[in-house]
Amino acid sequence: MAEYIRIGTSYFKKVKRPTTSGDLKYTLLSWNRQTIVDDHGKSHLEDIEKYEGFIVKPSHNNYKLVIDNFYNEYKPLSHDLNIDYNTGSIFITLEFMDHIFSEQLEIGLDYLTILWLYPTQILPIFCLVSEERNTGKTTFLNWLKLIFEENMTMNKNEDFRSRFNSDWSQKIIVAIDEVLLDKREDSERIKNLSTSQTFKTEAKGIDKLETPFFGKFILCSNNENNFILIDENEIRYWVRKIPPITNYSDKFEKKLIEEIPQFVAFLNSRKIQSENKSRMWFTKKQIHTKALENLVKGTKANLEKELLYVIDDMLEEFELKEIKLTTGDLHDAIKDSYYKVSQFRIMQLVKEKWKLDNPNSSYDKYFKSVIPGSSEWQISSTNKKGRCYTFKRDFIKNLLNC
Repeated sequence: MAEYIRIGTSYFKKVKRPTTSGDLKYTLLSWNRQTIVDDHGKSHLEDIEKYEGFIVKPSHNNYKLVIDNFYNEYKPLSHDLNIDYNTGSIFITLEFMDHIFSEQLEIGLDYLTILWLYPTQILPIFCLVSEERNTGKTTFLNWLKLIFEENMTMNKNEDFRSRFNSDWSQKIIVAIDEVLLDKREDSERIKNLSTSQTFKTEAKGIDKLETPFFGKFILCSNNENNFILIDENEIRYWVRKIPPITNYSDKFEKKLIEEIPQFVAFLNSRKIQSENKSRMWFTKKQIHTKALENLVKGTKANLEKELLYVIDDMLEEFELKEIKLTTGDLHDAIKDSYYKVSQFRIMQLVKEKWKLDNPNSSYDKYFKSVIPGSSEWQISSTNKKGRCYTFKRDFIKNLLNC
């Protein structure tokens, strides 16, 4: 007979749903009470297990499906934690870990151990970058997916930006392959979520619900310099440049998968070597890399292009051959689209790289307004005083074409 449960006032049916890989995974499907009565008779309702509601309580070595009569939505793993292991039984895995983490191998193993033993612990945003092919970035994500199974999700950029987030908001790992989150709001969102303890989950047709959030972000990109905007004082990113795998083969990946049971047992008994020294466990110094420095430099370089596009848009919009703007005007124009930038940094770029000066003078500040009594727009201006730069259309076009 089919297995049903009631959670709150709603009924669900436990089913085994086929996956694209050919496996079967348990899932709950919303089920109609009358359908159960039609199929099995009214008396069957009395035998259905009843729970107060849903809860999300992550655990990998002490999992409980029911906690104080609440049904746990975190998924149980299929691994046998009592398997015997030794370093020889995970030789290929440790070799792969050395490839990913290199001189930071111990920290990398600590990262995975903490993820396994303490799933609610906040951890850095881990980024794997490389412009080269066959580095193992995607293999690393697929391998983690086999370890954490249904509790990890592989997302695209648009999935992260979507307001509907119920498919990833309760996962232990939120991975984004070929990531390109180059908008200021993307950077702010992922940064805030990385240290948040709660999150408003939203699904189509369902009201927002505040739930615990314990997700760890892992980002992979072929763009080493500007796949995300990052401030030079940011401490939440751990960025590693991954070199190509020189001896890659199908046998290597197959062996990596075969060693997962032993590696899981290894994680379950491994002692963490790093002391808990910060909110994200590791210190800024511990996770600092040259790849992080390059990402910060790439963010700074993007500032120039963003400014050029903003000024060019103004010249087009207001149909001008030249426009005068102060440092403050430029800052106001860019602050909503660019990640934390100071007026000093803007002034430094315009003066030192573009070789423009900003003498004190009066200038016209342009804006669009609705024509009274109609729905049409008009270009208006107001006279201001300040230290302004003069940007000519040809000058901006030449810089954009460089």
